[in-house]
Amino acid sequence: MSTREDDQQDEPTIESRDDLVAYLASGSKPADRWRLGTEHEKFVYRRADLAPPTYAEPGGIRDVLDGLGRFGWQPILEGDNVIALKKGGASVSLEPGGQLELSGAPLETVHQTCAEITSHLDECATLGKAFGLGFLGHGFIPNQRRADMPVMPKGRYTIMRNYMPKVGSLGLDMMFRTCTVQVNLDFGSEADMVQKFRVSLALQPVATALFANSPFTEGRPNGYLSYRSHIWTDTDPDRTGMLPFVFEDGFGFERYADYMLDVPMYFVYRDGRYIDAAGQSFRDFLAGRLPALPGEKPRLSDWVDHLSTAFPEVRLKTFLEMRGADAGPQRRICALPALWVGLLYDTGALDAAWDLVKDWTHDEHDALRRDVPRLGLKVPFRDGTLQDVARRMIDIAAQGLKNRARLNATGLDEQGFLDELREIADSGVTPAERLLTDYHGRWGGDIRHIFPAESF
Repeated sequence: MSTREDDQQDEPTIESRDDLVAYLASGSKPADRWRLGTEHEKFVYRRADLAPPTYAEPGGIRDVLDGLGRFGWQPILEGDNVIALKKGGASVSLEPGGQLELSGAPLETVHQTCAEITSHLDECATLGKAFGLGFLGHGFIPNQRRADMPVMPKGRYTIMRNYMPKVGSLGLDMMFRTCTVQVNLDFGSEADMVQKFRVSLALQPVATALFANSPFTEGRPNGYLSYRSHIWTDTDPDRTGMLPFVFEDGFGFERYADYMLDVPMYFVYRDGRYIDAAGQSFRDFLAGRLPALPGEKPRLSDWVDHLSTAFPEVRLKTFLEMRGADAGPQRRICALPALWVGLLYDTGALDAAWDLVKDWTHDEHDALRRDVPRLGLKVPFRDGTLQDVARRMIDIAAQGLKNRARLNATGLDEQGFLDELREIADSGVTPAERLLTDYHGRWGGDIRHIFPAESF
């Protein structure tokens, strides 16, 4: 989740809905300026007892954040607490239960974003040795109860923590016990945004299946392959889901702005603190009638904050965020940007992907979103299963990466990053199913074995 750094008193106010739409449209840029930014979260745990550290304990989360300073990361404070770091165009932020998120810089190639990930994980490993900590790449913490998760000192999370139980039964699990990997991608125009949004939203359940990696809860199988994905179905119906209006005629920046105006607010940031506006209306804010700040109109930063509080499977800001994948080992972190860059950043691949999904119905979208968390690639779809779609999706992405022809120093293009996903698609066996086989087999039902298997 995003982290605020400052509060600019002289920032101009937003006067109309047109300003909100214009902000979204401002993300349009020519193809030679398109970049990709990869984000991934990971659980931090003490090697001695496999439990998550608190913020303030010796060798805990604050010490990790402070320790990253030796690698050039600059602290971002909320009060007296370090709650994030920045370096260049990248940041490290703190999730509600102490999960650490790397939000990568906007880079040109998958080679570069994977190198950035490698460097960050090397830094984490160095600190892990110093503090007796490990870093787990997994979609849902496999061994901890919700009540045992630490609470991080961020004001926005206090507001969300109080609001979540009012709108769903699993929102606190989303906050404290999940980890994801996502990639943020650019668009060239409103029409380009619309096509990319529709393709990526339709195919997001396929990505969820390929990356499914959260089959355990509190030490036992939970009946899902991606429990993290299932959690979003009972988090907050006002701000999650498949957004059927994206596939309707006339969809564009205005329609998304209208959707966001109807998403209830969480907070407003003023004078270095978060003001609770949970459940209140941005439409009222735009009219100067927000109960939390009566008589005051929003600033652009308030709209930027509000855009970050919706959690659909694909999210629009001034770029598109692919949000459907569970966290996992490093090779799959690198595979996610390769998959979506291959599909969306080459015109031929994008058109082929649209041809693949353009006649899918609303009921089919909903069925995939509902069934994939349990069944993965085995979900029945038309005359086959989702495995067939996944194979075609990866073939299209590979062609797109071939067409991009972005080479590394040894002359290889970006297609190699898809090898892990191709093996999953060809076998039809998700990462979660492999872990379940190990759990019932060589692990003898002992979830502790997942930590060496899934740690960086």
